Amino acid sequence: MKFTAYERSLQGTGASRRLRIAGKVPGIVYGAGTPAMIELDHNALFFALKKEAFHSSILEMELAGNVQKVLLRDFQMHPWKQQVLHADFQRVDETTRLRKKVPLHFAGEENSPAVKTDKCLVSHVATELEVECLASQLPEFITIELSGLVKNSSLHVSDLKLPEGIKAVRHGTLNPVVVAVTTPKVEAEEAAPAAVVAPAKGKTPAKKKDEKQNKK
Repeated sequence: MKFTAYERSLQGTGASRRLRIAGKVPGIVYGAGTPAMIELDHNALFFALKKEAFHSSILEMELAGNVQKVLLRDFQMHPWKQQVLHADFQRVDETTRLRKKVPLHFAGEENSPAVKTDKCLVSHVATELEVECLASQLPEFITIELSGLVKNSSLHVSDLKLPEGIKAVRHGTLNPVVVAVTTPKVEAEEAAPAAVVAPAKGKTPAKKKDEKQNKK
């Protein structure tokens, strides 16, 4: 993806506030050289942030007539307004080794024995995975094939088959669950029998009372 940034000379809280009022977003680009202060069009950035690829792939940033390869590292949103307050980018090249969270896409679960035969539920416990790789190998997303799932099974990070050159980042000995299969609980509701109301003490049931009146 490609986007345009502009050089920013003024810094500070007041300058950033004026930029935001003018429909701009202050930002910074760091890595592989001197950090550069930049500004971006707010609406263009706001809608770009809605795209998955903008968060997890190498971007082409045009700045002062030059195109640089960068990676979105962080951004801040207003607590309640739909407004981007700041954005951070990192310069990368073919040799840059990085860690980045990548979205997970799931496929084939409807054809798995767990779903097709046993009518189980498949829970996507994790929707993204932190990986380590060269910048040139960073995938936009990783597809996880679930057609082999069976009843009461689960997939952990160590079970995932990742593309060549992509390594999952595991913190210590942790091996978190990515996908879990559970059996649905079916609760049969039994109809309660109708309650029989006993006649009050000292009172004759209506039927017997009617019989006595007929005899008269």
